[in-house]
Amino acid sequence: MIRRTFALVAVVALAVWAMPALAEDPKPGTHEGKVVKVQAGKLTMTDKDGKNEHSHIVPATAKITLDGKAAKLTDLKPGQPVKVKIEKKEDKLVVVSIDAKKAD
Repeated sequence: MIRRTFALVAVVALAVWAMPALAEDPKPGTHEGKVVKVQAGKLTMTDKDGKNEHSHIVPATAKITLDGKAAKLTDLKPGQPVKVKIEKKEDKLVVVSIDAKKAD
């Protein structure tokens, strides 16, 4: 009985601890930060201070630029500053553009 109670408390504590990470869904607007990594159709980035790592699904329709020139998602490298623009389309939040600069 004590083991079950302890296990239940541990599960609840883990769920409460993880809640803020789950609640950080993207919001419409522009998000600025730095590239952490790029995978097929996915950008992982931090905020401008290099904290709060999060990911965005990047559709093929997103406009991607690097120093003002057309680029592919795979052209983005870790450490590069990025601005990600998200808009609400048909009740979904969608990345519409990514503007990246070469790392300083």
